[in-house]
This record gives sequence, structure tokens and C-alpha cells, in this order.
Amino acid sequence: MLPKDPVMLLSYINTQLRDFYGSYEELCRELDLDGEKIAEQLEAIGYTYEKEINQFR
Repeated sequence: MLPKDPVMLLSYINTQLRDFYGSYEELCRELDLDGEKIAEQLEAIGYTYEKEINQFR
């Protein structure tokens, strides 16, 4: 279950990306997540996925 709070969600997603996944697409595929919905939630607080560094900033 993903955190509902957007800041906690950001922390969770970035930690997963740093520790376990080589890309956001891989994370979403492996965990069966709706990547577009998560990206929209994080964009609402000013964060977008940066592929080059594999994290939301």
C-alpha cells in the first residue's frame, strides 16, 4: 500500500528507485503501480521524474 500523503509518497518512490529499481518504468511494472497517477500526484507538489538521475525532483 502506497502512502497517501504526497510528501511521504515522494520519499517512498525515491527510496525504491535508489535502492531497488533502475527506472521509474521498472518500478511501476514490478510493483503493478499506475505510474501516470503517481506522477500526477507528485507533479501537484512540484516534482517530476528525471530519468538521468532516476528520481523525482
